[in-house]
Amino acid sequence: MKVAVLGLGYWGPNLVRNFLSNPDILSVTGVDINPSRLKIIKDKFPNALLTKDFDLVLKDLPIYIVAIATPVDTHYKFAKEALKNGKNIWVEKPFTATSKQAEELIKTAEKNKLKIFVDHTFIYNGAVTKIKELVNKNELGDIIYFDSVRVNLGLFQHDVNVIWDLAPHDLSIMNYIIKAKPVAVTANGIANYSNLENVAHLSVYFDDNTFAHFHVNWTSPVKIRRMIVGGNKKMLVFDDMENSEKIKVYDSGINIQTQEGIYDALVEYRIGDMYSPKIAQAEALATGVKEFISAIKENRQPLTNGYDGLEIVKILEASDKSIKQKGKLIKL
Repeated sequence: MKVAVLGLGYWGPNLVRNFLSNPDILSVTGVDINPSRLKIIKDKFPNALLTKDFDLVLKDLPIYIVAIATPVDTHYKFAKEALKNGKNIWVEKPFTATSKQAEELIKTAEKNKLKIFVDHTFIYNGAVTKIKELVNKNELGDIIYFDSVRVNLGLFQHDVNVIWDLAPHDLSIMNYIIKAKPVAVTANGIANYSNLENVAHLSVYFDDNTFAHFHVNWTSPVKIRRMIVGGNKKMLVFDDMENSEKIKVYDSGINIQTQEGIYDALVEYRIGDMYSPKIAQAEALATGVKEFISAIKENRQPLTNGYDGLEIVKILEASDKSIKQKGKLIKL
């Protein structure tokens, strides 16, 4: 297969490198209107082809995949053009700026028998794969809550707020491991430096009383990438800043015992052993590339597809409505 990567800014070079490294890829063409970015790619990856003209890519029949790593508000336009010209598409997160755009792209892809891959990279992270395995084995029991913190100093975006920028990572993980259906969203935040919120809290409610909470922040003095998944049997902590033991499983929880008389229910805390499971070591982006190519060859939906992208965009849209109304509950 031949691939084109549109947008060679922050994330584009990583896509170029990983597509070039895959043995099923014959060539990679980098596309950007900025000459300095083209030069950077040429210096780093001499085997990459380069062009400023996206139309040439669209007309190049052997190019089978177009990877789109441009600002969110351009995703729909470029993705639509690629699909209409017979290209499978890889789109950076978030998938689109609106759910209507996502639905139209899904419809266009299915009409033209093409595949959509949404780059929810963390789904291909070895630690997240292990979490999914533990949940599927019922190691944690029923999931009660999902609590995530993703904060750092920068990188400010000019087109989306901090929820749209940082939350899709952990929302995609939530969507991947929790089987229940999200039914409502609340969001609170503040914009200190522009009209885009830079600190925010997002809550997601599920149809089975599971609860998820996300804290995202561009203005934290420390970088934190931590997630807690609480089950009624065991609890799990995923700290992506740890060099080793990124996942810790705690045999801890709460037991409720009914007691007649003074109390209707007596809460007992259970604190047991902790262990850290082994995690497969592989670059998540390389695994994602491999998955997309396999999905195209096998004519199936990739693990992170347009429908997954649509579900995340619906939550992000609801967060916008809620944050503008000071945390009003918005039904999905």
